[in-house]
Amino acid sequence: MKQPFLIIVLCSAFGLLGPTGGTLADSIRRYDCTIDGTDREPVGDRNGHIIISLQYTCRIADGLLKDAGITSISVSEWDSEKGTYLASLDVHRALEGYAVGQLLEGDGSLVMEDNRAAGIAATGKTVFKFASGSLAALSGKTLKFTTKPAVGSRRFEMEFSDWPEAAQPK
Repeated sequence: MKQPFLIIVLCSAFGLLGPTGGTLADSIRRYDCTIDGTDREPVGDRNGHIIISLQYTCRIADGLLKDAGITSISVSEWDSEKGTYLASLDVHRALEGYAVGQLLEGDGSLVMEDNRAAGIAATGKTVFKFASGSLAALSGKTLKFTTKPAVGSRRFEMEFSDWPEAAQPK
């Protein structure tokens, strides 16, 4: 009597895990990010013209891939509320995988809430110059990214679209 009950419990558990596993094959990869350090330098030629460099780390936002993450440095030029990303280098880590992405292009804008800056929304493209292991499918690929402010100080969400299914860690 115990064996049929155990089989029913295991099948139910796998049934519940099935939809979660299916989201891993999604072509969108979401990260929760934290700004670790930032530097603002006024250019000096006009008011509001600055260069911002920041370092940030990200963790996978949802699913079973808690070990996946990004470490990055980004440099952007801002003219008041509009920005252009000049350079960014991202190191992506996943279970048995490693990849390095380089910014191709990116633009950002200041997000205001209740008459105060809530963060930055950005869009752009990253090319993966190196990828190995479970992330090897990223090698040479160009992916689109978007960012938006998240709840909490120095936090944002990053999303990559067109993430290759083969680069989804198993």
